[in-house]
Amino acid sequence: MAEEKAGQTAQRGVGRGSYASEQLAPGLALTKHCRLAGIVTGTPAKIPQWQAKYGIADRNVYNYENFDRIADNDDIDVVYIVTPTHLHAPLTLRAAAAGKHVWCEKPMAMHAGECEAMIAACKRNKVALTIGYRMQHEPNTRRLIAMASEKPFGAMQRVRAEAGYNGYHDATKADRPWRLRSQFGGGAMYDMGVYPLNAARYTVGSEPLAVTAKRWTDRPELFDEVDEHMDFTLEFPNAVRAECKTSFGNNMNVLRAECERGWYELSPFQSYQGVTGKASDGRVFDAKVPHQQALQMDEDALAIINGTPLRAPGEEGLRDSRIVDAIYRSAREGSKRIVL
Repeated sequence: MAEEKAGQTAQRGVGRGSYASEQLAPGLALTKHCRLAGIVTGTPAKIPQWQAKYGIADRNVYNYENFDRIADNDDIDVVYIVTPTHLHAPLTLRAAAAGKHVWCEKPMAMHAGECEAMIAACKRNKVALTIGYRMQHEPNTRRLIAMASEKPFGAMQRVRAEAGYNGYHDATKADRPWRLRSQFGGGAMYDMGVYPLNAARYTVGSEPLAVTAKRWTDRPELFDEVDEHMDFTLEFPNAVRAECKTSFGNNMNVLRAECERGWYELSPFQSYQGVTGKASDGRVFDAKVPHQQALQMDEDALAIINGTPLRAPGEEGLRDSRIVDAIYRSAREGSKRIVL
């Protein structure tokens, strides 16, 4: 496989469509090992614009009804699923059955059972499955991940991880976006909470043993289906705790590790515009990448081409999904401590 040709799936409606058009497609144009070969869309009006901008042939344009015909298209090796969460699992199963590698946006699926089915389908069809955890490819984040084992300030004691935004103030109950609908996989925890959850895991460098969580809202008339705010605490080995927050009502973007003899942090730790940080000894984390998604896709493409391990395979998404399931259970049961 001399060159990886990435098939792009675009969503119908709002939200993920903007991520596909404003982040992933421009990122593909900057990659060295990928190209945008086709699209899948439920909105025909989008097709002419995508074709004109990226030179996509008519034969490489699909909708959700004829998507399975992608099996007969040798122009496309990879399908990138960028849809509302409830479609991640069914589209992954269809793409895998068509013999295409799958890149799936986070969160991986609605629950851990779907993640397991996705992993099994990709293994059965001998295709790769990777999750769009772009931060795990970002260079400052890679430095922070290495520090979990290097321990420059001694043993880790606690982690603080927060990600959220202040939004949806124009939304109404009668006409709410999909991220405010439970049937589509909406909610702050699914959308933004995966960032602090995944970050806590890679910052500590081990898996949590238990979790407690609290769900709350300032706008009950709008957030009657999904969570507006979620606070959760992860308990790790060696008495390390990660205090995590996510929100659709507050801006937050920080990842901080406190150790025996110092601290280090990334703030912001998941911004499209760049990640920066510092440490108590004066060091700074200021590496720059032209485009985070381009780096992510190039590294994933090279892993497929060379047969090397993926940085964030389906199993990584499954681990997070199991914890997300436990977080929601804890919140439902009055912040009960859930052993993982």
